[in-house]
Amino acid sequence: MMINNYPYQIFLTKNDARPCQWLLLHGFMGSHHDFDDIKLDLPGEVLTVDLLGFGSRVPDVVDVSRFKMANQIDDLRSILVSLHWQNVNLLGYSMGGRLALGFALMYPDLVKNLYLESTTAGLKTVSERQARITADEIKAQAILENFPKFVDNWAQLPLFETQQLLSSSKKDHIRQQRLSQNPTNVANSLRKMGTGAQPDFWSKLSDLEIPTQVIVGELDNKFNAIANQMIQLIPNVQKAVIPNAGHNTHVEQPKLFVEALNVSN
Repeated sequence: MMINNYPYQIFLTKNDARPCQWLLLHGFMGSHHDFDDIKLDLPGEVLTVDLLGFGSRVPDVVDVSRFKMANQIDDLRSILVSLHWQNVNLLGYSMGGRLALGFALMYPDLVKNLYLESTTAGLKTVSERQARITADEIKAQAILENFPKFVDNWAQLPLFETQQLLSSSKKDHIRQQRLSQNPTNVANSLRKMGTGAQPDFWSKLSDLEIPTQVIVGELDNKFNAIANQMIQLIPNVQKAVIPNAGHNTHVEQPKLFVEALNVSN
């Protein structure tokens, strides 16, 4: 689907006739395949998408400003409008969760329920954001200099330690998916839509009237702490903790993840 001169890859799964429409947004170096283990277990229709610059064998995004969150939010709106979708269940993981939150704040009339998995509302101070931008630029250079090395180092971050317990085939699938990405796009995504580059949404959380579920892994201490701060500010919110899971709860514990989702609305 051509959206604002970019060829988005979108994939629609029709599970049953229930009137539910889901939009699932993957994380950094991910793709629509991130949700293969859960998409068949969700009611209604499920739309997965390769976010801007991600997915296998995608072209360079020449205009790097396209990676800015505001532009990607507009792209998602255009996708939903083209499909005549509204009142969607919007679920985002990590980077995709930051994008989902930004979308829900910008276009609340298009979102029925919001599901934020292992994500944040941004960084609260200028100094924190500047430090992250500097750190992400170093990462971007590493991506461009030796992408396979960056991918392997990324997998060894403490944030993903629990993924070492996944099966060898699953770990290899995740690694190959990351290696199949376009390094130039990966670097520019980090530069323009990393946590330091994105807006600070903390002050806007109290305005979020959409029913929201904040989902974290039991073993992810960092994002449990962030989730606890977020649920103090969002008016209509529930928190779900996925047992025996770290950062990527829907991959590490897909059945428990789906069971924990509040789909009663």
